[in-house]
Amino acid sequence: MLRGASLRVTRPRLAVLAAVHDHPHADTDALIRLVRADLGAVSHQAVYDVLRVLTEAGLLRRIQPAGATARYEARVGDNHHHVVCRSCGTIADVECAVGHAPCLTASDSHGFVVDEAEVVYWGTCPGCAAALTPEK
Repeated sequence: MLRGASLRVTRPRLAVLAAVHDHPHADTDALIRLVRADLGAVSHQAVYDVLRVLTEAGLLRRIQPAGATARYEARVGDNHHHVVCRSCGTIADVECAVGHAPCLTASDSHGFVVDEAEVVYWGTCPGCAAALTPEK
């Protein structure tokens, strides 16, 4: 995967890729903890640099719902969106709702060539909803 993107294979890059694959939508702090558990001592800056390089190479996707910290996922190159819990911040993938990439057809593109759209659904996850519902 790294060589296919013309990137050198390094232990930090492999560790970050593995952490993101195993923990989709993890934030940077969680990824730093996971990489350190795998490699031992690694600096914050090294993990930030690897995340930037892998995102620029298209191997990772950085998402940042409004009011939330940046999260990373390895699911790239498809038309999926996210649903975010307003209470606990849990994020889940959501497939495109109807047809072939309908969200890429803007009502007015203003002359732009649209190649990506971000749709974020907000709500309450089942766990938080259950916690908010009084028992009968």
